[in-house]
Amino acid sequence: MSRYFTKTLSALEPYTPGEQLAIENLVKLNANENPYPPAPGVAAAVAAAVPGLRLYSDLTNGELNRAIAAHWGVKPENVLCGNGSDENLLLALRAFCDEDTPLAFADITYSFYPVLCDLLHIPQHIIPLEADFTLDLGKYKGLHETIVIANPNAPTSLLAPVDAIEEVLRTNPDNIVIVDETYIEFAPAGATCLPLLEKYDNLVITHTFSKTHNLAGARLGFCLARPELIADMNRVKFSYSPYNVNSLTQAAGTAAIRDEVYFRWVTDKVLATRDDAARQLRQRGFTVLDSATNFLFATTDRMPCREIFEKLRERGILIRHFNAPRIDDWLRITIGTPEQMQRFFAALDEILPPQK
Repeated sequence: MSRYFTKTLSALEPYTPGEQLAIENLVKLNANENPYPPAPGVAAAVAAAVPGLRLYSDLTNGELNRAIAAHWGVKPENVLCGNGSDENLLLALRAFCDEDTPLAFADITYSFYPVLCDLLHIPQHIIPLEADFTLDLGKYKGLHETIVIANPNAPTSLLAPVDAIEEVLRTNPDNIVIVDETYIEFAPAGATCLPLLEKYDNLVITHTFSKTHNLAGARLGFCLARPELIADMNRVKFSYSPYNVNSLTQAAGTAAIRDEVYFRWVTDKVLATRDDAARQLRQRGFTVLDSATNFLFATTDRMPCREIFEKLRERGILIRHFNAPRIDDWLRITIGTPEQMQRFFAALDEILPPQK
């Protein structure tokens, strides 16, 4: 870093994303991206938006908000869009946390939460997961702190029940509870906390277009909340980046979320491939957690997971390994197409020959 970097931020450890390598025939199963292209209408929608690039984008995201609201069965005033769910998380933390209002979250969860806390000078209350990586939400009752719960959790892939999250909302009435539902479309029906939105005024739900709507490169996310909370976050947004979602991304997102048939087709394909991949890993002696996401969290005692990760990388197959306490001998494997998963398992069998 330069000598001009502020002392306040000199100890900041930025978020470490999955590798983005440009290698021919790469099988990329490390960033939880959707393996299928965007909905067929997205390209035409983006092309139609090009002439309007001479103008600023719609800072209200009007058409996009209406499309999101229709998809989720809420009103447009319940929607706030941002550059990926990460920006919505930033807006929420800036609006509802400060030096006197800590953020509580699990020790093993989305690693962007502590980065945002360090950046925004927010105290952290880190609550360990159980030994089996489940989330004991009883530990979050009556904290009187802002809380963020990734549900399903990442990288563990596990889902917490809605009624347990409702108890967290009920027992923290004077603090915001953020439920990060990045992967909720891959979970069983009824897993979303959306029905709680009418009952609790302290709920913020974050979502992304990166996973089920195949737009990771467009950087589009959104959150759902009561209009008063949306107004709070907009106040923050308009203070630094009012036109935060560009016109091309708005067009792409609107077209993607309106194509319900393609959305369902893609999601069903990923779910079928996920279940087959979990079965195959278990047949090879891996322990695989029950996944409610588009990835699998797995381990084995046949070889150190770091070594498996490196040997797969040498063969042009990227998965994710975390050098972090408690999970440094686990692997996160994004679900690709059936053909990509076939290559993954072929390479895995070279590294770990099938057991007799």
